[in-house]
Amino acid sequence: DTDGELRWIATGITNSISTAFKDNAFVIGEQMSTNFRRLELDGSMTAGYLISPTYTNFHHNIDAGKSGLLADVDVRIEGATSIESILAEFNDTGAVIAEWDLAAILSTYMLDHGDDPGTFVRPGVDWFHMNAATYDARDDSVIVSSRENFIIKLGYTSREVIWILGDPTKYWYSFPSLRAKSLALAPGGLYPIGQHAPSITSDGLLMVFNNGLQSFNVPAGAPVGDSRSYSAVSAYEIDPVAMTAREAWRFDHGQTILSTVCSSAYEAPGQSILVNYAVADNFAHTRLVGLNASREVIFDFQYNNPGNCDASWNAVPVHLENMSYL
Repeated sequence: DTDGELRWIATGITNSISTAFKDNAFVIGEQMSTNFRRLELDGSMTAGYLISPTYTNFHHNIDAGKSGLLADVDVRIEGATSIESILAEFNDTGAVIAEWDLAAILSTYMLDHGDDPGTFVRPGVDWFHMNAATYDARDDSVIVSSRENFIIKLGYTSREVIWILGDPTKYWYSFPSLRAKSLALAPGGLYPIGQHAPSITSDGLLMVFNNGLQSFNVPAGAPVGDSRSYSAVSAYEIDPVAMTAREAWRFDHGQTILSTVCSSAYEAPGQSILVNYAVADNFAHTRLVGLNASREVIFDFQYNNPGNCDASWNAVPVHLENMSYL
């Protein structure tokens, strides 16, 4: 809790990277299979699985979708693997109710607009590295985070590319078709680089944890983009007609913390924000920082990280006042 006291811990869960809190329970996807479990706050669990013959496993986030949950999944079809480039929405029974195959969507789009996608979309390679997504009810769309490339908005039903926001010094920007969908960032703003945890705030901004680490998996000799010496939380005002973005505000903790991978920032009621620096101090610590509505630090907890993202992947505020108790 906000006093640093441990309130609750689950047993029987060995990996909780792919987790969402929904209807007073945690939905947890397995990293080596398509099985998921619903963990209630009394410790009881029920099991399910994604009903798909081609999905192989969950990875990264599970996020709130239009009517179900958005999951990052891997897929294997006829011996070919799609690595971290497919987003699926599933319901409580495990039925897949929507899917966005970014390899297929971007290949079709690029071909239709005069580009050869062959050196950008590379099956069997982690060319996209999807790590999170969010549903935007304002225009019935999904916003997908590609750690390797950009943030991309797609029509929920149409799958059309609406806009792209990302570092123009990266490889993706060398393709005219992708560049044509790129939002121009107002001077002084930070582009999202290696970002995680996109969400729409209560005042309609796109908020991300802006890690600041360049790409890993571009072709040899291709530009990997910029890196920064610190991480930030960035909130953008998007104008889809003018195709512009403005960083409306930024929290960078005095540019004192770098969390290169994992991590998150999510809004709580009253416009307070929970920031999770998952791998601060060169992976030695995790920092949980609470901000009030004025984005002033109201708590700052640090604890040891045993390695990688083992102490924390992301952190989501739980709205206790909205919970129901039996």
